[in-house]
Amino acid sequence: MDVTRKIKAVLDQLNTVMAGKPGQVQTGVACLLAGGHLLIEDVPGVGKTTLAHALARTFGLQFSRVQFTADLMPSDLSGVSVYDRGQEAFVFHPGPVFAQVLLADEINRASPKTQSALLEAMEERQVTVEGQTRALPRPFFVIATQNPHDQLGTYALPESQLDRFLMRISLGYPERGAERALLAGNGRRDLVDALPAVLSPPDLAALQQAVGAVHVAGPLLDYVQDVIAATRSGRWFLQGLSPRAGIALLRAARAQALIAGRGYVAPDDVQAVLPPCVAHRLVPVGDAGRGAVEQVRAMIDAVPLP
Repeated sequence: MDVTRKIKAVLDQLNTVMAGKPGQVQTGVACLLAGGHLLIEDVPGVGKTTLAHALARTFGLQFSRVQFTADLMPSDLSGVSVYDRGQEAFVFHPGPVFAQVLLADEINRASPKTQSALLEAMEERQVTVEGQTRALPRPFFVIATQNPHDQLGTYALPESQLDRFLMRISLGYPERGAERALLAGNGRRDLVDALPAVLSPPDLAALQQAVGAVHVAGPLLDYVQDVIAATRSGRWFLQGLSPRAGIALLRAARAQALIAGRGYVAPDDVQAVLPPCVAHRLVPVGDAGRGAVEQVRAMIDAVPLP
């Protein structure tokens, strides 16, 4: 398989749907190539669900969508056993979590109890229902959309839930030219419904193996450790990154390098994935007037390059 050609085909197709958002599209692709879960946070109506649908279709994965609401129960996700008179036994009916891509739409509108039901699925790729553990399909991704916390009817995601997401991105409003094309043409949903699968699950597995084979030199590992140490210094954030977050950062940097057509990770790759990888895991110190993303970028400028 020609890795560069396949990745370019994926990006080209996604950019036809998400016009004017090449950076966010590339970050989303890097997240899935790295085997991580993706959180898309923004105001309603800017294309969060559209991007999630487009990613699933382009990667050729079976997906299911769940609209998260305040009355959604954990069993609505995982499934439930129902008594079958013909078999004279309880038969398990799998829930929507048994898909290769679970689109968790407006995930922060569900109660914390339901949000926590995803923790085992996202980390272990399995669910335990009625005392029995069942494996989820491979690959398994959660692509979740989230509305801003200041909107009515939302619950803040707990830190343990946020840490399960490899990356968080925000789409923002479209540029004038892209919005004009949206207003003058067909809806993006029609474009998504017509998207063919560019990759198959075996293609995706091969690309993920290629991500794992991307070389990381010793000086680059030193740089990553310097960045992690900076988050723990108390100067920028209340608490620093965990070792698990550091491993996730390196995995995302490998995927970024592969997309760039290189077989090794460069400092630019680490810097490119740092904000979407770590900003949702960190709380800025004091009244710096910056959000977590801006604080991460300020920290990047302060950490010497290798």
